[in-house]
Amino acid sequence: MTKVLTDSRSIRIKGRSFLAVVLSPDLPLDQWLVRLDDLAARSAGFFLDRPVVLDVTDLTIDRKQLKELIEELGKRNVRIMGVEGARPSLLGPGMPAAMKGGRPASDFEVEAAAKKPAVETVEVMPAAPVVVEARMPTPSIIVREPIRSGQSLIFPEGDVTVIGSVSSGAEVIAGGSVHIYGALRGRALAGSVGNASARIFCRKLEAELLAIDGIYKTADDLAPELRGKAVQLWLEGEAIMAEKLI
Repeated sequence: MTKVLTDSRSIRIKGRSFLAVVLSPDLPLDQWLVRLDDLAARSAGFFLDRPVVLDVTDLTIDRKQLKELIEELGKRNVRIMGVEGARPSLLGPGMPAAMKGGRPASDFEVEAAAKKPAVETVEVMPAAPVVVEARMPTPSIIVREPIRSGQSLIFPEGDVTVIGSVSSGAEVIAGGSVHIYGALRGRALAGSVGNASARIFCRKLEAELLAIDGIYKTADDLAPELRGKAVQLWLEGEAIMAEKLI
């Protein structure tokens, strides 16, 4: 019996742009996993439901070691969506897909962007966890509402200014600098796409986690005299520096 297909509807394929966390382990892996456990313990939920790419570009490991590393990350509820920088011989059935060509920002048409204003205001609704993603390469956004627990504000194209507070359990991720005109009780990640000159400014420092260009500090790492104060933070080499704002 021959079945005749009469449904002429096409398959719809859409493009999407997502911001993923990139983990770049270093050797020895057991010590790196200890540091990862320390981060997870002091910033609960940091990797929960977050796409993660494993970058092994600078690692000299074999397939067995890579597989064991992915398994160890899985035990920590870190789900690897893809592996970047791996030789073809390292990957295969049952392993995450190879990834390449990642860009630090979205791919936009310059002509369309030129017609947009330089500064955009984005309103964050106090509902379920929400991600704000810019559709044009504007250098900054301004958020006029507080960022509540469970919410994520993500803007990889530039600076983020929040005229309000960032609650515990909330996070702000910016490709540039982060400015908080209120209490910073959650997480702030500046320079998320490789910008070592990014800074974090806040009127009242009570953060759970701070990061600039992948280098992080947790609440336990902060000097006691900085807590509750107006502070700016910046990167010097592999260390986050901080000072009070007058």
